[in-house]
Amino acid sequence: MRPSVRSSADSRRADAVEASAPGVAGAADRTPEPSGRALAESLAGPLAELCDARLSEIRWFRTDWQRGGAATAHATWRDRPGEAARRVVVKLPVNNRELTWMRRIQDPDSIDPATGGCLRTAPDPTHAPRLFASGERLDHYELAWIVIEELPHGPLGGRWHDDHIARIAEAIAAFAARVAAYAVDRGARHEDWEGLVGRARDALRENLIADRQRWRDALRTVSSRLDGLAEEWESREPLEWIHGDLHFANAMSRSAMEAGPVCLIDFAEVRPGHWIEDAVYLERQLWARPERLRARRPVKAIAEARRAAGVESPGDFNRLATLRRCLLAATAPAFLKSEGAPPYLAACLARLETSIAQLA
Repeated sequence: MRPSVRSSADSRRADAVEASAPGVAGAADRTPEPSGRALAESLAGPLAELCDARLSEIRWFRTDWQRGGAATAHATWRDRPGEAARRVVVKLPVNNRELTWMRRIQDPDSIDPATGGCLRTAPDPTHAPRLFASGERLDHYELAWIVIEELPHGPLGGRWHDDHIARIAEAIAAFAARVAAYAVDRGARHEDWEGLVGRARDALRENLIADRQRWRDALRTVSSRLDGLAEEWESREPLEWIHGDLHFANAMSRSAMEAGPVCLIDFAEVRPGHWIEDAVYLERQLWARPERLRARRPVKAIAEARRAAGVESPGDFNRLATLRRCLLAATAPAFLKSEGAPPYLAACLARLETSIAQLA
């Protein structure tokens, strides 16, 4: 059983997803046969010993969005006896991708080789949780785990504020600047657009979907141009490491829900791609809430934040964004279980029609 939690709808569209951790030659996701909370509870003692008794008061819980065999716990961390405790979160198992990038986004000189966490004197990273400890083995299992800072505010998806987009844009730009030090060592993920658009057309025939004729007309137009659209998207450049699951539930804060730097969490989907993929995925969550896009548009906000962070965004990224919107909107009927809410489908149809006209 794979330990990764795939909450991104983009991930469900993948024709193939890499099984190895980025930047770690030969690394593959490894989990033991047992999984879930029972395993986690049985490993609490060995985990505390491995952390030299700095980890205590481990309390396992399960979130509404958690899937698979991963387990999560609240706990406390003390670097030294008698010190004030810091609240932390334990995650196990995590895939090697999340372990790798959680380490990489810390200060490069701060990781303690003995614990896999930040040195006691290292500052907290601005746009990510602090890593207190991590490892690839636990007890007699080959099982990756992390102990990270518990962030007090969020996720931002719990309460809307117009500054959310600008703050997330600053965080993802900082992420891009930080991970640019690591060379992209593989190609971008391939998506089977022909198959997905075909599934969308099948869904129109088999389900009562509002504005069916408009959908048919739009999908007929997309299908007639799909080879060119897909080829243009597949040739997107430059590639870089992207978060891969940028949404409001993966945005937290140390400061407040409505102010201060955002810390991104959940790096299990980091992969090669174009930054527009993160930007449009964030935007797509608000297509059915256009009033929230009037104050700040994610693509523009992230482009500006990248520029401020010194990260280049060459090429016609606005056309790439329109292309991505077109392809994603066209496939929405193929995912009626997750994307079939009438207001969202109506928003996708409007976005699809607009994108087709813009790409003409």
